[in-house]
Amino acid sequence: MTEPSIIPASEQHTATIIFLHGLDDVGKTWLDEFNMFDIPKRIRHVKFIFPTAPIINISKNHGTPMTSWFDVYGFDESAKEDQEGIEKASQLLNSFVEDEIKNGIPSERIIIGGFSMGGALALHTALVSPHTLGGVLALSAWLPLLTTFPNALVAGDKKVNLPILQCHGNKDLIIQINRARLCEENFKAMGLKEYIFKEYDGMDHTNCGQEMKDIIDFIEQYLPKRD
Repeated sequence: MTEPSIIPASEQHTATIIFLHGLDDVGKTWLDEFNMFDIPKRIRHVKFIFPTAPIINISKNHGTPMTSWFDVYGFDESAKEDQEGIEKASQLLNSFVEDEIKNGIPSERIIIGGFSMGGALALHTALVSPHTLGGVLALSAWLPLLTTFPNALVAGDKKVNLPILQCHGNKDLIIQINRARLCEENFKAMGLKEYIFKEYDGMDHTNCGQEMKDIIDFIEQYLPKRD
C-alpha cells in the first residue's frame, strides 16, 4: 500500500485527523485541498494524515482497476454492498487510529473523515470502532451497511456523544441528497447528540468554500488547542 500523505503539526502535536479520499483518487488530492484552504495553518496542533487506498477491481465500472477502499456495485441505497470489503477497510482505518494512539494521541483527540466512499468508511468505522473518537467528517457520503445499525454499534452509550459533521450538496448526482437525508434520519433515530447535517445549495459531488469553513469550525470545536 502507498505511504500516506502527511502534514505534520507545526506546533506541539496534540491531535490528529485521518482523512480518506473517494473512488479513483489519492491522498495527496485532499492534502492539497486542505492546504488550499489553509486548514493546517489555521489549526497548527493537528497532524493531518491522508492515506491512499489500494487498487482493486470495481464491479460498477466493469471490473476496471482503480484506487478504492472497497468494491462498489452502485451508488443508490438499493445497490448491493461489499460488506466484507467495507469491514476489512474499516480495520485498516482503525489501524491508522491505533498507530496514533501508540504515538501518544488519545482516541478522543483523533477525528476520522473522508469524501464520498472515504466519508462512508469513516462513518462506519467510527460507529463500530472499539475506540471513542473525537469526531467524524463525512463529505458527500452515506452510511454503508445501514441495516446493520444500531445493532452493530460498539460501546453504544459512548457513541451517542460522537460528534459527526455530515456535509452534502443538494445537486449531487452521484450520491444523491436523498441518500444523505436517509442517513440523517437514521443518525437521529440512533440518538446521536452531537450530529450536524449541513446541506449546500447548488453543490454537486465536490466541495465548496463554505463547507471547508464549516470543517474548520468543527475541528476547532472538537479538537481545541491544548497546552
